[in-house]
Amino acid sequence: MKTLRHILPLLATLAMATVMSAASAPTTPVSLNSALRDAATLAAVRPDLKVMRVAGVSMLPYFGEGSVLLVKAARAESLKPGMVIVYTSRFGETVAHRVIGGDAVNGWTVKGYNNASADTTRVTDANLIGTVYATLHAAAETPADDILPAGIPVAMAAPAR
Repeated sequence: MKTLRHILPLLATLAMATVMSAASAPTTPVSLNSALRDAATLAAVRPDLKVMRVAGVSMLPYFGEGSVLLVKAARAESLKPGMVIVYTSRFGETVAHRVIGGDAVNGWTVKGYNNASADTTRVTDANLIGTVYATLHAAAETPADDILPAGIPVAMAAPAR
């Protein structure tokens, strides 16, 4: 129960994120390390969830640097425009962007909220990691003494490539 009391304020910030301006990232007073630990606690009871941290600002105001994603395994045929997904680009980068069109047969087109153009990689079952199930926001800067756990994958919210 102690963990749930700690996680609920983080989840509440997800709702607040939609009213923030594109110029700022949603944050909480919780450290990035704490947000990662909380996400790992949730993922431990849901084997279909994977914890990732965000690098970049192309998905502001929804998430950016200092955010932690819980990514749920998915198939390409379950995607719809508007969903936020994580996939591997043709450049080998892990990217978190929004589906804007396409289909499971020909591949989905994705784009960051702040990007002028769509990504050049189409998303299919072969490169889809999953859908963003939840976002935990953390303090914009992690204190130097707050060492991040090793091995947490990074999902880029970056310019289109």
